[in-house]
Amino acid sequence: MKGRESGMPEKDIWEEFFDPAKILATLGMDEKIRDVVEFGCGYGTFTIPAARMVKGKVIAIDIDSAMTSLTRKEAGQSGLSNIVTATRDVVADGTGVEDESIDFVMFFNILHIEQPDILLREARRILRRGGKLSIIHWNYDPLTPRGPSMEIRPKPEDCVRWAEGVGFHSPQRYDLKPYHYGIVLSK
Repeated sequence: MKGRESGMPEKDIWEEFFDPAKILATLGMDEKIRDVVEFGCGYGTFTIPAARMVKGKVIAIDIDSAMTSLTRKEAGQSGLSNIVTATRDVVADGTGVEDESIDFVMFFNILHIEQPDILLREARRILRRGGKLSIIHWNYDPLTPRGPSMEIRPKPEDCVRWAEGVGFHSPQRYDLKPYHYGIVLSK
């Protein structure tokens, strides 16, 4: 089931909103992390920098085959062999990733979907004990230049409540100026 649409702009416009490597480092991604799963990889904006930062693989999942195809192409052009793409409906079918096999999960601009608890439970299932769930989303501010409508845009406290509700703990919050907030929780 495709989540509520918030409108994906063209790639060059989308990437103007982020400094992916800086955001990933702020959220604790480094060379100590082995394997990563990204829910909703989009253009690979965060996939590519993540693959350069970790020692294992990055599994980039998206429901849209055009997005996984673009991410796979970008990985090839970047000379990265540690990216695995998968076109999947995670809400309906899960990730297909083994239980407790992942160190770090990325939920970037995705928790405005109708049933965030399904994704959060799946993230918890695949994370190793002590693994990290990282979330970024658009600030709850109607003046941001993009993002889901305010009616479906989650506030940071919503994301923390949902994640804690499925068993995550120890939330750490980050201000990812100018347009986003970040949260990292532990399994």
